[in-house]
Amino acid sequence: MKKLNLAIVGYGGMGSYHGNNYLRENAKFEISGIFDIDASRYAAARENGIENYDRFHSKEEIAADASTDAVLIATPNDSHLEYVTFFAQAGKHIICEKPVALSSAEYAQMLEVCDKNKVVLMVHQNRRWDPDFLTVKKMYDKNALGKFCRIESRVQGANGIPGDWRKFEEKGGGMMLDWGVHLIDQMVYMLPELPESVYCRYFYGAGFEVDDGFRLEMNYNGGLSVEIAVDTNCFIPLPRWTVYGADGTAVIEDWALNGGIVKPVYSKDIKIAGIQAGNGFTKTMAYRTAESVVKSELDKVSPEPNAFYNEFYDVVVDHKEPLIRSSEVMNVMKIMEAAKRSAKENQVITIARH
Repeated sequence: MKKLNLAIVGYGGMGSYHGNNYLRENAKFEISGIFDIDASRYAAARENGIENYDRFHSKEEIAADASTDAVLIATPNDSHLEYVTFFAQAGKHIICEKPVALSSAEYAQMLEVCDKNKVVLMVHQNRRWDPDFLTVKKMYDKNALGKFCRIESRVQGANGIPGDWRKFEEKGGGMMLDWGVHLIDQMVYMLPELPESVYCRYFYGAGFEVDDGFRLEMNYNGGLSVEIAVDTNCFIPLPRWTVYGADGTAVIEDWALNGGIVKPVYSKDIKIAGIQAGNGFTKTMAYRTAESVVKSELDKVSPEPNAFYNEFYDVVVDHKEPLIRSSEVMNVMKIMEAAKRSAKENQVITIARH
């Protein structure tokens, strides 16, 4: 089996995570070295057991190394265009951390230079292989809840914006570019068409110049509504997913896939019971009684380990059609741009179709 020699460009939090968790145990790859502008990261690479930790001290040295087949770019977001362009011109295949670019125009430049130099550019949209997402996708594909009416996708933390550069707009910081890019990509991958419109609100509770959370609503032809919510100051976690279908509701509480599905039982023998609700009475807002619903477990999906890197290997070595298509990445970029415009103008933005 041919091994791919890959150099890690940017050995910070994400770059070292790739090396320690994705690449170390994958027999299809060999880490040919690292490059980081922070000299202290070479010691970290040595401590993490990278044999060639001291091999490269510039991007030019990586480009000149004939044995290095590919690079992982895990640098701050505003430097992606520079590195993608440089390594594409050097003939290296490229994995780039998300967001691949700061705009759809930048991404178009990357695609042009990679196509011209016949190299693979794959964006690290690893969340397509998250078990919780794949479990929701399986529900959708199998029509497990009937027609999907509404999807709520949430990611919440209580530790603020991570790191230093992620707090600055010029560096490509903020939660839309950090987590929104993943959650939007999941919907672009799962759903057969783009939303017709988006409405977004950015939150700035921490006082930085970038968003520390947001709410994005995407509305689709046929009536489906998707709400994506990201928070960094949430101390009472809400469900990771709530999915409303015509024939039932599903909840996934967390990354561990706790949750379940509830479907109604329709029968002339089942009576709707009203409840006392606050200072009044309601039947409309009363939950169904135990005999009027059927509860079931989630049909959980377990993806293969190391799926993203195996995908990259197959595309580069075996010329497989990529699962992460450039057209989908471009659609994610355009939805994020529409969301940013919506938040700025406080308006619903129609998504253009070409």
